[in-house]
Amino acid sequence: MSEATTRIHLRQAMFTEKERTLLEHADFHITAWQYDSGVAALKISNSKGHVIVLPFHGQQIWRAHLLGRELTMRSNFDEPRNTRTYLENYGGFLLHCGATAMGVPTAEDNHPLHGELPNAPYQQAFLDLGEDAKGSYVALAGVYQHTVAFGSNYLAKPYLKMYEGSSLLWLKLTIDNLGNSPMDLMYMAHINFCPVDNAVLMSSVDNSQEQPMRVRRSIPSHVIPSAEYLAFLDKLEENPRAHETLDPSLSFDPEVVFYIDYASDADGWAHTLQRHPDGSADYVCHRPNELTKGVRWICRTPDKQALGLVLPATAEPEGHSAETRKGNVLSLAAKSQFQYSLGMGALDVGQATDVANVINSLG
Repeated sequence: MSEATTRIHLRQAMFTEKERTLLEHADFHITAWQYDSGVAALKISNSKGHVIVLPFHGQQIWRAHLLGRELTMRSNFDEPRNTRTYLENYGGFLLHCGATAMGVPTAEDNHPLHGELPNAPYQQAFLDLGEDAKGSYVALAGVYQHTVAFGSNYLAKPYLKMYEGSSLLWLKLTIDNLGNSPMDLMYMAHINFCPVDNAVLMSSVDNSQEQPMRVRRSIPSHVIPSAEYLAFLDKLEENPRAHETLDPSLSFDPEVVFYIDYASDADGWAHTLQRHPDGSADYVCHRPNELTKGVRWICRTPDKQALGLVLPATAEPEGHSAETRKGNVLSLAAKSQFQYSLGMGALDVGQATDVANVINSLG
């Protein structure tokens, strides 16, 4: 089926303090409002739940509530803040990280934490109504142009689809280098689920690699390690897979990061589950030939409960200088394009069982 699309151009003036219905279409109901902070928001609902997205503020997915449960990490941010600073607005379900640099900057770096994209001010935002081979959908799309004199000039263009009757979200992001010179490229899809006690983490790990799962031993500047924390890292270095059952006694405080080498299925997709005790699951699928690095981030503190089940990325999150030395910083040629696709969301028991069987067959 060829794709046919109707596009609605969004404007800041459409968003007021009172939540109002913007669109009703088939299975979809979309409302619009403005938070007290001034950040515009859309709530896109179907029969399986809803997402809250920020069309002009990073095109973040602020909240994802699907199959009757909140998927998003728990934090001390009740609503989005109107800031460009990463840690002053860190509570969303999906943040785009990059694109000229990404990760935790070291003393050698001059880029902000996770780059310029997480809270970027989008100049254009759209809602698309369409139909493709997967069915009828509503999509949030947008354009952010990042231009720095004597530096980079690129467009970031996310495209997020929610399908009729589906609890999965499908994301495509394109980055166009508008410049006449190559630009450095680093990107991470920072997807933040809420961890569930005694859930099991399942990944299509590439067991042909010598060490396909590794715990990060470098300590970022915002982390103050205790002796207990360092001992926990020692145990995980010896057996990284010991974390795959989320025993509430495990000390992911302040955070633990893993690097995972992924195997993909015959269609090129790698799969990751948080399998809940009731058999349902949270889910991410990505293409390792597009986002080559699999990063897992877990943080369980009194103020924050977060599971970066997998953060598909082009590089590890150690900052531009360190990743340059590793050979992980891509060079995007003049007038060329980078693109990736991924899926994320919630699965019922039957769907989760099917994906678990695929993961087991690959592992």
